[in-house]
Amino acid sequence: MLLCSGPITLFSKLEAALKKMSKQATQYEFKMKELESQLSQSLSNFRAIDSLFKEASTGIKRNFKRADQSLRLQIPAIEASLDESVDTLSELTQTLPKIRTQVQDIRVVYDSGREKAQNLVMDLTWLDTSFHERWRRTIFTPTAPVSGRWKAFMRFLFAISFFLCCMVVWVGLGGAYRAYRHKLVWGERLMS
Repeated sequence: MLLCSGPITLFSKLEAALKKMSKQATQYEFKMKELESQLSQSLSNFRAIDSLFKEASTGIKRNFKRADQSLRLQIPAIEASLDESVDTLSELTQTLPKIRTQVQDIRVVYDSGREKAQNLVMDLTWLDTSFHERWRRTIFTPTAPVSGRWKAFMRFLFAISFFLCCMVVWVGLGGAYRAYRHKLVWGERLMS
């Protein structure tokens, strides 16, 4: 029995060891499959990251080339444009004072021309008025556009004319009163 019981125990131990080993093997297999899926996911993530990195690297290289080309081509053009602008500004600082004085001279000439035109219009308006109106404005108003001597002369002539007219009227009225007072006949026998 000992013999019998020995191999059976051995067999059952072997079977238990085999079951334990097979259980461990399935656990290991399950862990390996899990590890394999994690590894494949990590590999696909690595490939995606690698492709993004390559894209970024290509974009950086392309942008670097563009920036380098801009440095080589556009900066000299900008510097030339800046130099041209500085030259133009220096020319303007030299010519602007001259232009300013010329504009002031033109303004003075324009203003004097406008004043002359206004004076000519006033003279033509004066000459276009009737003789009676000019005569009245010269004698009775200070706004007539004639010299002071001419105004004084016209006022003197008017005073003499007015005085003579008043004398004639005075003499005529005096004669009429005398004729009325003496009851002189009017008509054919007029007093001479």
